[in-house]
Amino acid sequence: MSGKNTVFSEKLIYDCRGKRLDLNEAKIMGILNLTTDSFYDGGLYVKDHLYLKRVEEMANQGADIIDVGAASTKPGSLFIHANEEWKILESALKVLQKEHPQLIFSVDTYHSETAKRAADVGVEMINDISGGNFDKQMFDVIAENNLAYVLMHIYGIPETMQQNTFEGDILEEVDSFFEKQRNLLQKKGIKTLILDPGFGFGKTLDQNYSLLKNLSKFSHFDLPLLVGVSRKSMIFRYLQTNPQQAANGTTVLNTFALQNGAKLLRVHDVLEAKETIRLFVKYNQA
Repeated sequence: MSGKNTVFSEKLIYDCRGKRLDLNEAKIMGILNLTTDSFYDGGLYVKDHLYLKRVEEMANQGADIIDVGAASTKPGSLFIHANEEWKILESALKVLQKEHPQLIFSVDTYHSETAKRAADVGVEMINDISGGNFDKQMFDVIAENNLAYVLMHIYGIPETMQQNTFEGDILEEVDSFFEKQRNLLQKKGIKTLILDPGFGFGKTLDQNYSLLKNLSKFSHFDLPLLVGVSRKSMIFRYLQTNPQQAANGTTVLNTFALQNGAKLLRVHDVLEAKETIRLFVKYNQA
């Protein structure tokens, strides 16, 4: 971010186990799925030469964080055992960190055992879709290993979450969840905490758009907000297309997210997200 009207804040610079995450300007979390059944790119990057090439590409396009996942969490997906998850993750994490030491690596997991193993091999961040609700040891592992933590809201479990969506005021539900879990995390001394409303996780189409439109409601927590709408059904089902045709819609919604206070965009398409941020910054400087 540059220009005479820019105000930098040390408050927006976060420590990720020794690596600096400067959120004075929004940053990008690139998605790396090491699964065969993810809703958009399942199976594309499972082999080592493919995921290495993919991460190099995302790094060159402007990704600051790489979020590595070994378990699909799309609607209808089943839980994966921690040992099975780690078999997929272990060698990939070691190789990727060696090849890209400048990047912050996140692991997308709801298992505390996986989080501990990831910390042991040098991972800086855990992205937990359950917000600590699936594994009650998660917060202790995060605190003991000084990990950065993405606290996401989910209603239900992936297998059934879109069959039994939340009924009621979704804004109050997410706000209350963040309040409760944040207090628990801060009591344990966790320093770098990021909030994710969990678009698509147990929410109706209208609830997803209400969350996006009212994202600034969660600014009172004074914590960075992450938005992950990349190629999701809230785009392609409404437009009656498919994930492969949802890139333009993703850019539109990411722009709204930035306008409403998002500091991290979790995306499949890094170049497009980087351009979105650059144009958003220029627009605000005008």
